[in-house]
Amino acid sequence: MTKKLTWAAALIVFILLWAVRLPVSAAPQLQSTPLPTPTAGADGRILYVVQLNDSPFLIAAKFQIDINQLRILNNWASDEILLEGQTILLGLATEQEPTPTPTPQTEVTPEGTPEAPGTGTICVLLFNDVNGDALRQETEFGIDSGAVSVSERSGLASQTGTSFNILDVDGEPITTCFNDLPLGEYTVSVAAPEGYNPTTAQSAPLQLAAGDETTLNFGAQLSSGAQSNQLSPQEGGRSPLLGLLGIVLLLSGLGLGAYTWQIARRS
Repeated sequence: MTKKLTWAAALIVFILLWAVRLPVSAAPQLQSTPLPTPTAGADGRILYVVQLNDSPFLIAAKFQIDINQLRILNNWASDEILLEGQTILLGLATEQEPTPTPTPQTEVTPEGTPEAPGTGTICVLLFNDVNGDALRQETEFGIDSGAVSVSERSGLASQTGTSFNILDVDGEPITTCFNDLPLGEYTVSVAAPEGYNPTTAQSAPLQLAAGDETTLNFGAQLSSGAQSNQLSPQEGGRSPLLGLLGIVLLLSGLGLGAYTWQIARRS
């Protein structure tokens, strides 16, 4: 009888435990965390080497960076395709102020205001390369309405302008200048207007340092089709001097004819 009661009690305890269904603490789920951003180099740039199957959106998600910011920093197109091993720019490190070392002085000496980063100037001349030798001569001046642009590699600055055919008081061509540009690695480009063919490279890299004022020359030559539309007097154009000389000769002929006629009547 006692054995039966023991089994009955055990069965009741099992039924109660099953009915109550005591909650069992589940193991905490792992949460995805962004990868730490790579350390900035000596120049302040934060670089990343593209891995297999990486894409712009995947890299943006890895490092929690806005995809539009990545496109601006790397000059990506909307459908940019990345290659394994390619180095891309994730950002520019912000230089932190060093922590001052405490001194035993009772009075705190105020620190001087840090100087602002320097800037530079880039000037561009698109000149009419008349002889086509890719070198500007003193008699070769600017071209009107050409497109000029400067673009900093990391996206710090991007400006456009227009070329001129204007001389200054010293008889030198006026250049297209971009002032107060932040320091960095720039690409300077030009595009000659319609009717001109380039005689030099139309873009060039430039490292801009503080206080720099650099001028770059790009050449273009009037195309043969445009030159044919500008007829010289020998090619069928009219010269005012030749026209005046013709009138004088015509009047002289008329006067000589009248004089001969008068002599003939008197005879």
